[in-house]
Amino acid sequence: MAVLKCENLSKKFGEHLVLDDVSLEIEKGSFVSIIGASGSGKSTLLTILGGIDKPTTGRVMLDDKEISSMTEKELAILRRTKLGFVFQFFNLAPYLTAEENVLLPIMLGGRITDEHRARAKELMEYLGISELKDKLPSKMSGGEQQRIAIARGLIINPEVILLDEPTGNLDSKNSEEIMNLLKKINLEFNTTIVQVTHSEHNAKYADVIITIKDGKIVKVLDDSVVEEISNEQTTEEIEA
Repeated sequence: MAVLKCENLSKKFGEHLVLDDVSLEIEKGSFVSIIGASGSGKSTLLTILGGIDKPTTGRVMLDDKEISSMTEKELAILRRTKLGFVFQFFNLAPYLTAEENVLLPIMLGGRITDEHRARAKELMEYLGISELKDKLPSKMSGGEQQRIAIARGLIINPEVILLDEPTGNLDSKNSEEIMNLLKKINLEFNTTIVQVTHSEHNAKYADVIITIKDGKIVKVLDDSVVEEISNEQTTEEIEA
């Protein structure tokens, strides 16, 4: 069952066509990687899927409700209730503690309850960042900040979490830890994950890999092919 889909999406900035007649369906509980070169349109596609930007033509559906025609107020509510976001540069509020940053989507939507605080505590324990509860972002490593950003994305228990280059600002050790964590979240919470990445290695954590070139989808690999590619890579690493 498709939780998120787009039909015949096009996006123009002036005369420049960034997305060209893109259609895709994302199944509930799947892990999808969207890859492509810089300027291919992958990040634009992600922002449209998340209701941050609107297409020039075409439509986006979340649970069979069209979000591409929603008002800004309706979209703001949607982003606080059904869609979680994690970005490359973390986007943490610098003067809020770790716990306050995790709870920020709740703060923006209304009053924080004891239930919300319990959820934040549970998530921070799950992500191994409980000890950061009262720290400011400036006192955290990049990997710690990204874990806080992931917890913030999960606090609303979203149907879909969207990630734009989630490890692009991290070293290889932290990148590996974050990707393993995302896979664990996908499997244990059945959270639908859609990530945009330039890393072929990170892309292979997904069940489906979608390649975009010049604003068009040029290749889709399902989980059986992704698993085969990952196994081949592992064999090559062992032999090396």
